[in-house]
Amino acid sequence: MSQLIFLPLKFALVGVVSLPGSPLAPPQQLPTQKVLSVDAALSIAHAALDKCYADGYRVSLTILDNSGLTKVQVRGDGTGPHTLEHSRRKAYTALTFKRTSAETAKAWASSPTPPPVIEGTVAAAGGVPIKAGDEVIGAIGVSGAPGGEKDEACAAAGISKIADLLK
Repeated sequence: MSQLIFLPLKFALVGVVSLPGSPLAPPQQLPTQKVLSVDAALSIAHAALDKCYADGYRVSLTILDNSGLTKVQVRGDGTGPHTLEHSRRKAYTALTFKRTSAETAKAWASSPTPPPVIEGTVAAAGGVPIKAGDEVIGAIGVSGAPGGEKDEACAAAGISKIADLLK
C-alpha cells in the first residue's frame, strides 16, 4: 500500500519540477530591494525625538521595516503607557496603506463604505511611510504630542534627516 502512495507522488513531483516557467524553475535574476538599515532607523528616531523635544512634546515612536517588523521603538520619558503601542499602530497604518496615517484617516472618514478591518491599523495622524524613491522601505509612527499633526511633523523631521540616503 505504501508503494502505491509513494509512486504517484514521485511522478507528480517530477512533472511539476520539469514544467517550463513553473515556480520551481531557476530564476533568471535575483530580485533586489532597498532596506532600512539600523543606522538609518536610529538617525530617523533621534531626529524625530529631537524635533518633538525642541517643541516641548514628550513622545514615543516606532520605526518598522518594510515587512512590518519593529526596527526601533522608544518610549519617551514622561509619556503615557498607551503612546508606545499607538505609535506602532500609526507606523503600521502608514506602511500598510503606503501613505500617511492622516491621509488614511481622512479617506476612511469621507468614504461612504466602512473602512477595511485590518488588525493593527488606526485612523490617527502621526504615521509616515519611509520611501526610497517610490519604494516604501518602512514607516515611522509618533505618539504623545498634543495632536496628530504635531506627531506627524516630528516623524517627517526624522525622515528628512536621511533624505540624501533615500534618493
